[in-house]
Amino acid sequence: MSEQPVRTQQDAQGALPEYPGAWTPPARRPKVVFRRDLLPALSLVSTISLLGLAIGWVWSRVAPGMLVQIIEDGTPAALRNDGYHRFDDLALFMLLGLAAGVLTGAATWLMRERRGPVIFIAAVLGSLLAAWLAYQVGLSWAHGRFPSPSTPKVGDVLTLSPRLETVWGILTWPLGAALTYGIAAAWNGEDDLGRRLG
Repeated sequence: MSEQPVRTQQDAQGALPEYPGAWTPPARRPKVVFRRDLLPALSLVSTISLLGLAIGWVWSRVAPGMLVQIIEDGTPAALRNDGYHRFDDLALFMLLGLAAGVLTGAATWLMRERRGPVIFIAAVLGSLLAAWLAYQVGLSWAHGRFPSPSTPKVGDVLTLSPRLETVWGILTWPLGAALTYGIAAAWNGEDDLGRRLG
């Protein structure tokens, strides 16, 4: 007894019937959209970079200053346990950057009609630019918050402005954005990442 083909609605239109277990050609994978996403990507970079001003201002307000006393050779020496604030300043900056990166990656993922590698790269570049901007303006605003006398004397007790010992702290923002967007894309699992206009 021969195997009977499965009848479909397309049989009436002259299409070939489908056999169970028959080979079907693979579906075409969607191509990366570049030109249509380029202008939104540039807008995204500039918008994210402006958030660096807000993060820099917040850091300049919450980062603690270091209480020091001028000793005999004119150098400042930290009082009590204030020497730990050098670590606190960097840790606060990195935590703020990481939180901003997670929010940036999540907000970028919600741009469903633009999902793809172009927007992903724009989010990471915008986050890096925003973190660099936060680093620069945050230090400037922190110095303005704790002014120091021009000629301190021996024995004077001063509060030094917050400082960032290394520039590598700016990498937490783009890292948080990349990880959040990458996890969301891996969780999605669709070839087109669920783009509506793709």
